[in-house]
Amino acid sequence: MHPKRKKRMFLIALMVAGIGVGIGLALNAFNDNLMFFYSPSEVVAGEAPSGHPIRVGGLVTNGSVKRQENGLTVRFDVTDNAESVTIEYTGILPDLFREGQGIVARGRLDMDGVFVADEVLAKHDENYMPPEVADALQTAHQEGVEAAAQGGTAQ
Repeated sequence: MHPKRKKRMFLIALMVAGIGVGIGLALNAFNDNLMFFYSPSEVVAGEAPSGHPIRVGGLVTNGSVKRQENGLTVRFDVTDNAESVTIEYTGILPDLFREGQGIVARGRLDMDGVFVADEVLAKHDENYMPPEVADALQTAHQEGVEAAAQGGTAQ
């Protein structure tokens, strides 16, 4: 093979390897920043990864909002009408946050099963519910109806 041709082949192989490494690094960064949504039922079932950033959503349980003494930390429960998860958030809650309303929280699940939120998002009007929360509530409701039907026929 001619030396000029060898040099070109080496440069092409080097470029292909460089592009491959770049794509690999980009996909790895994408995977690290990927954030999945989990319903409270999925979190309680252990499907949500502990320590990895995720989103959890549902309805704020009535009577569960408790403010701690520092004034900024709030603990509350979120439910999908089947299971509930305790969320702890330090910061200023959205103006539309209240009991019985749909929210989505972004954060991490700690080792004690408490979801430590970095951000809490509340619905913006009376008719809107985040699609993930609506789907999770519908699924939990359907599972509850099926469980009740199975329990009712066994008696």
